[in-house]
Formats: sequence, C-alpha cells, structure tokens
Amino acid sequence: MSLPEDLDELARAVIDENRYMTLGTSEADHRPRLSPVYFTHAGYRTFYWVSSPDARHSGNIAARPEVALVIFDSNVEIGQGRAVYVDAVASVVPDDDLPRRCAEAFPDAGPGAVAFQPDELSGDAPLRLYHADATGYEVHLPGRDPRNAAGIDTRRRVHPVKQT
Repeated sequence: MSLPEDLDELARAVIDENRYMTLGTSEADHRPRLSPVYFTHAGYRTFYWVSSPDARHSGNIAARPEVALVIFDSNVEIGQGRAVYVDAVASVVPDDDLPRRCAEAFPDAGPGAVAFQPDELSGDAPLRLYHADATGYEVHLPGRDPRNAAGIDTRRRVHPVKQT
C-alpha cells in the first residue's frame, strides 16, 4: 500500500475511512482508560460519540477533560498500518447546544448508524453526546517510508484541518 505524498492528506484519509476510535482518558490514579467508540467528526476538528454518562470514560472526562484519540484500521496487513493520533479536550454536549451539535455530528447516518435527535440525548435518556476538540495531531510514519530517514516507525506532526 502506498501512502499519500501529503501527510495531512494521509491523516484525513485515515479519519474518513474508519468508524471507530480508541478514546484514552485518565483514571483518578492516573492510569489510562482505553475505550473503543464509534465516532463521527466535523471538519477534522471535532470528534463526536455517544456514551452513557455512567461509563467510566465519561466520568473520567468530567473530572479530567484532556483525552487522547487513536484512529486506525486493525484489519490491514502487518507493516501496512496507518494511524492518526489526536490530542483533544472533551466534554459532554450541554442540552441547549444539542440541536446544533446533533446536526453537525449526524448529518447523514450510514448503514447501521443512528442519527440521534436532541431529545434522545437529554433529560431521562440513558445516553449523551460527547465531543472532543482537537488540539494536536500526529500520523504514524512507518520505518520503510522514504520520508522516514530514521528507518524505524515514528510519528510526524500534521495539520489535517483544511484552511478556508
């Protein structure tokens, strides 16, 4: 598999081609908590997922909003891995912002996905909409990539958000 020439383009492709991300939060004792979640994104800046506010990762976000995200395809051949690492700040979407955020998070639900409505994510509903606003991005650059003079797998800082 060939990598796109532009590493920003690579980051966008990995984000667009995958539906699950690993959400990394911090426990009270500083241990990492990793959770796979189905996600959507808005402009590569904001990542959305739906979770129970009772989930441990949701409680961790309420207490410590700095999170890490990893998006990758676990089905590729060995040596063909591509990944995007995102540093972000996460929180639950407040009820009064749900109409705008639901429209942004669920513009067109794909097969098997649910386009949640605000009333399904507020009040007595068991789920809430969460968002993580990206603060930094890196991509996995394999050691065999010609742009990688070190010859070992590394990360490179990227800026996948398209300038408007």
